[in-house]
Amino acid sequence: MDTTRELIRMANQIAGYFQSYPQDEAVTETAGHIRAFWEPRMRQRLLDHTAAGGEGLHEIVTQAVERLRGPVAGSV
Repeated sequence: MDTTRELIRMANQIAGYFQSYPQDEAVTETAGHIRAFWEPRMRQRLLDHTAAGGEGLHEIVTQAVERLRGPVAGSV
């Protein structure tokens, strides 16, 4: 199983759920969900994938990852 591909699929599902929200709220909610429910190794792998170009990620996920890297990134 390709773990990164599975994380991309899961992250995109979260973004898909929130995509009907206003853009800023969708990004905030996606980041919040990933922060609250993903274990640190999963979040780190998503951060690493985004740093490597983020291929396959929904735009909302890409923006959410930027928020995950923000002031609370130390808790990742």
